[in-house]
Amino acid sequence: MSIPSSFRDVLRAGDPECTAEKALPNFVMVYGIPDAPYIECFTIDEIESIEEQIEAMDYGDERDLLEEIYSSNASEANVDNTGRIVIPAKLREQFGIGSEAMMVASLNRFRIWDAEAYDAEKARRTAQMKTDVPRNPLQLLNKSREE
Repeated sequence: MSIPSSFRDVLRAGDPECTAEKALPNFVMVYGIPDAPYIECFTIDEIESIEEQIEAMDYGDERDLLEEIYSSNASEANVDNTGRIVIPAKLREQFGIGSEAMMVASLNRFRIWDAEAYDAEKARRTAQMKTDVPRNPLQLLNKSREE
């Protein structure tokens, strides 16, 4: 699967080992989020930040859950010299990713979806936005500041 150049730039910037000599970035694919219909991908810097936050937690069920999701059910991947990644067959099967996959940006990460599943989710969210979101969605930022 080809990664858009803008995504590759973000992955490079978020991989401390990515230098002029080693220009191919690594990133982490997380595939253990319960009921998630996508593979969630993080830069190395971002996953390290998440791991630090988990390590700062007290031992218990919540920490165990996050360790399971972001450590046990995650694997490092790399972009090859053609700007492509390989999604293992097991993950393609787990997430129902057929012949067409889609990468969707999500602030500090991106998600890999089956194209049909993403189109259905996008249609559902668009319908929801028509009833639940103000005409100017940026108003929601004001609401979050008030809380």
